[in-house]
Amino acid sequence: MAKEFVILVNENDEEIGVMEKIEAHEKALLHRAFSVFILNDKNEVMLQQRASEKYHSPLLWTNTCCSHQRAGETNIEAGRRRMVEEMGFEVPLKDVFSFIYKAPFDNGLTEHEFDHVMIGYYNGEPTINREEVEAWKWMGIDDIKEDMEKQPELYTAWFKIIFSKFYHFIEAQKK
Repeated sequence: MAKEFVILVNENDEEIGVMEKIEAHEKALLHRAFSVFILNDKNEVMLQQRASEKYHSPLLWTNTCCSHQRAGETNIEAGRRRMVEEMGFEVPLKDVFSFIYKAPFDNGLTEHEFDHVMIGYYNGEPTINREEVEAWKWMGIDDIKEDMEKQPELYTAWFKIIFSKFYHFIEAQKK
């Protein structure tokens, strides 16, 4: 398996270097990442359940797709590439907001990311990559919020952080 690298950034999202992904997560260094939310015509979000073999957060529910940009890749290019790799389809994406978060895991790794949140629209069924994704489902935004409050242990740490910001973004769009 080829080593994956992440782009280290400062708090202004300016590149300061690259590092192997696992090392960056071991050292909790700030790096660039992205999270994609796909919605359908019913304003439901496509959620994915992480594959059972993932090195952290296996079988937890999360947003449609998330990963790290590669050197020289725009946020949109990275999001579209990873959507195809994980979910098997490609749609136009829009970069809607970004923020920094930090989430430690039980296995000693920490996600410390400058996360670019993107949105896209799709009404079909994905062709999931079983090495990455265990299952998928459509779920209403208010239903996600309610379920996350009742069963937070079913969701990834970063999704709980990102969803709150995404929820406020969607609510602001309704006004």
